[in-house]
Amino acid sequence: MLKKVDHIGIAVKDLAEAMKFYEAMGLKSTGTEVVEEQKVRVAFFPCGDSEVELLESTSPDGPIAKYIEKNGPGIQHLAFKVDNIEKALAELKEKGFRLIDEKPRYGAGGAKIAFIHPKTSFGVLVELSERD
Repeated sequence: MLKKVDHIGIAVKDLAEAMKFYEAMGLKSTGTEVVEEQKVRVAFFPCGDSEVELLESTSPDGPIAKYIEKNGPGIQHLAFKVDNIEKALAELKEKGFRLIDEKPRYGAGGAKIAFIHPKTSFGVLVELSERD
């Protein structure tokens, strides 16, 4: 079901400042994107076969703002690539996994995404990601 680590999502307060750090480390951003549905502005930094995703909230009531308020900035989720997200969700539900999303939603870069509840995955917010 899982193909690879697709990306690691990092919640940041200031996207521009965080981008400078990763650029200084030698990574190059593929640009920024606002995902209105998620109330977030993101930047992806390819690194080998995976990516680092920086997430900045566009609203004080957005999920990233709430995450930072509760936990501070840092790793917010771990995303795995899947070939068929609907099939993966059905299999996980059948196995008794607690899902945040039973149906995929729109994610950055045109991906279909869905989250597994951290109570199922030992405190880690796990994202499934299907991209073309």
